[in-house]
Amino acid sequence: LGGHQGGRLVLTAAMGAVRAIVFDMDGLMVDSEPLWHEVEKDVFGRVGVQLTTENCLETTGLRLDEMVAHHFSRRPWEGTSQERVGEMILDGMEGRLRASPIAMPGLEECIAFFRSKGVPLAVASSSPMRLISAALEGLGLTDTFSHVCSATAEEFGKPHPAVYISAARALGVEPTDCLALEDSLNGAIAAKAAKMKCIAVPDTRHAPVDLTRFAFNDAVLGSLAEVDDALWARLGGGGDST
Repeated sequence: LGGHQGGRLVLTAAMGAVRAIVFDMDGLMVDSEPLWHEVEKDVFGRVGVQLTTENCLETTGLRLDEMVAHHFSRRPWEGTSQERVGEMILDGMEGRLRASPIAMPGLEECIAFFRSKGVPLAVASSSPMRLISAALEGLGLTDTFSHVCSATAEEFGKPHPAVYISAARALGVEPTDCLALEDSLNGAIAAKAAKMKCIAVPDTRHAPVDLTRFAFNDAVLGSLAEVDDALWARLGGGGDST
């Protein structure tokens, strides 16, 4: 049974132990969505496609190649390949993430909390590895995560669970004993499809979010700062797997 605890909603009583934590990156650890929108609008504008913020929101959580293909299928352009458009976006994002990333509220406290529990941490992101590396470097978190997985190495990106399954395999832990943290609907679907527990932390600052769409998660929080011992115990932290 679920219920309200403070300002958050805990929706299920989780079964089994949590033996590893898997973080998403964009919108969860780093406030990169406004940067993505800025770069996307600039690059697509250069090939004659004018994107709105709403257009950008359509592809939140998708891999870069899938995002470019999405817009090409709806607003095809000429003269520049989809691959080149993706490279232009990568170049713009890499510089911004390395130079001045903005950590999401509560990130430092959340990481410190999980590290205090002695569980390994990993990243499972839709972004290409060069962007993950740039963001982690910019945030000073290069040595924080034992494994970093990019969905670009998979046949399918989120909401397919492949990148989360790969992260669990790299950690040497069953997906059912992993706890994922996600901000996007596509990402949360991927984590749950991998049979992980999932805490959703939707970012409601840049656009309205229908929180009822996240009701399939194990908990929905307002920020990473809300992760605490009560939630940890509720989700199976430190317990024996059964």
